[in-house]
Amino acid sequence: MSRIKILPEILSNKIAAGEVVERPASVVKELVENALDAGATRITVEVANGGRSLIRVGDNGCGMGHDDALLAIERYATSKIYNDRDLYSIRTLGFRGEALPSIAAVSRFSLVSREPSADAGIEILVDGGKIRKVSEAGAPPGTMVTVRQLFFNTPARRKFLKTTGTEMGHIADTLSGIALGHPRIGFRLTHNDKIVKNWASAPEADQRVMEVLGVELQGSLFGIESENNGIAVSGWISAPRMARKTSRGLFVYVNGRRVRDRIIGHALFEGYSQRLVKGRFPVAVIFIKVPFDEVDVNVHPTKNEVRFARQREVHEAVRRTVAQALYEADRPQWHPAETPINRADRVPNRVSEAVQKEFGKQNWNSQVGRQKTESWNSEFGIRKAELECGSGNAESESWKPKQAAGHGDSAARSAQAPIWEKKRFGDLRIIGQLHNSYIICESDNGLILIDQHAAHERILFERFKACTTGSPPAAQRLLVPETIELGYREADVLAKMLPELENLGLEIEPFGGNCFVVKTVPALLAGREVKPLVMEIVEKIVQIGSGAGLEQILDECRMVMACHGAIRANQALAGPQIQKLLAQLDECENPSHCPHGRPTWIVWELPRLEKLFQRIV
Repeated sequence: MSRIKILPEILSNKIAAGEVVERPASVVKELVENALDAGATRITVEVANGGRSLIRVGDNGCGMGHDDALLAIERYATSKIYNDRDLYSIRTLGFRGEALPSIAAVSRFSLVSREPSADAGIEILVDGGKIRKVSEAGAPPGTMVTVRQLFFNTPARRKFLKTTGTEMGHIADTLSGIALGHPRIGFRLTHNDKIVKNWASAPEADQRVMEVLGVELQGSLFGIESENNGIAVSGWISAPRMARKTSRGLFVYVNGRRVRDRIIGHALFEGYSQRLVKGRFPVAVIFIKVPFDEVDVNVHPTKNEVRFARQREVHEAVRRTVAQALYEADRPQWHPAETPINRADRVPNRVSEAVQKEFGKQNWNSQVGRQKTESWNSEFGIRKAELECGSGNAESESWKPKQAAGHGDSAARSAQAPIWEKKRFGDLRIIGQLHNSYIICESDNGLILIDQHAAHERILFERFKACTTGSPPAAQRLLVPETIELGYREADVLAKMLPELENLGLEIEPFGGNCFVVKTVPALLAGREVKPLVMEIVEKIVQIGSGAGLEQILDECRMVMACHGAIRANQALAGPQIQKLLAQLDECENPSHCPHGRPTWIVWELPRLEKLFQRIV
């Protein structure tokens, strides 16, 4: 007797339903996507008991006639593909023809639909995959699908459903994700006859973004947009300070379809490189458009995953677009404390008594961030020649404000606010230090606190980074070379990295067995302990593994070197040292974050301070 049998149709439909219908949220997703494919502009979702008792999705789309409605509940029946060419160029959200029959196989199912030109609609009742009734029905144009008692005939799957609140949360999240990707469509969600969400059609996409993600993100989202070689990237990304502990704020759409894609996720984090603390996730809404024949959406039964024909190009397009937007936005958003127009008419700025006592009474105006200093703390590792050159010069043309055309009298000119090409840390008024760890500055906007360790860490990191493309860094030969003994694995890793480390100013040579001798260190790290530095570099390389790219490994090495070389917390700084630190921070490509992603500065805006002191309500 043959042991292999063909499964009955009812059983095969239940198996297919297990792939497509995981939980009530899966039903909502499939039915709403069908409504969008039908050209609906208004979609209503009604749910009872978290989807166990009732799921009803109604739309005002094109509807179906008698024959089409009957075919729609058959396996592999679809109006969206006809041949092989269509299968590899999917333009709709649904296409397999499995959703309706799979849902009908595990529920008490009802479909009512009418075409706009028809006098009457059609109603089909299906009970556990078996058609019970087909009749005419009065109905508005469009389609309404009702799903009752989901998984009533598959108790094993019903028993794995979570609580009503949990299942309803999944439904709300699913519909929110779809609504975010289709802002011109109106959506309404009710649960147990109470309105949960109601999104009206939004003429502007950013309006829907605020409605779905929350108004607390207003002012903290940056628009992104680029198009190159047939790959278009657009959307919004959040400021790094708005990062969250989970990835729930990530929304990625490919040709209008929300997907989960590790390639795009990796590209997004690459764009945020050194702006996010480890374990934090940005809020992002990213729309990617590629030619339909260059993306395969038939990878997963739920159509949540895609495969790109030009995977590397898509990755680079997303990374570059995000990085460019953050670079343009990564400028301090305060106004200069003084302007060249009215500086002469103002009294000298206030500084702490300790600073005045140490340096004497000076004219501490906005020029303080650009003065040349004759001496520098040796812990910064900056030579006098470096101190007297660079963009810290007060005469640098690139930092002068643009004047309006025409020249009136002095009063008229002082009334005009200059347009600054770039905000500068050097334009802030220095007040002093807080706990010898944070630099306190004043701007017209309010109070600025700068983390001196994080700021100097960023400065040193970018200096080490510049050495890769420019001339090798200045190195200092040790009077007594430092000997280091490592384990077998660590020694093997270090031996492979010796040429790259030498380009960073670390000259290390094998000394027999697992021993190495350090002969030179970068001048920026002069005076620092050498052995802990090299040990941490080796441990970091071992930790990230050989699978990481060389540039990532070198960046990790630069981070360790910058951390060891940076000034510490609880370290007192003199006025000229603070001035130079701020001037060097102005030269950084990413002055707002240390290499590990922590912020280098925060601002307490004046309205916020006044509210705390109850000066305004």
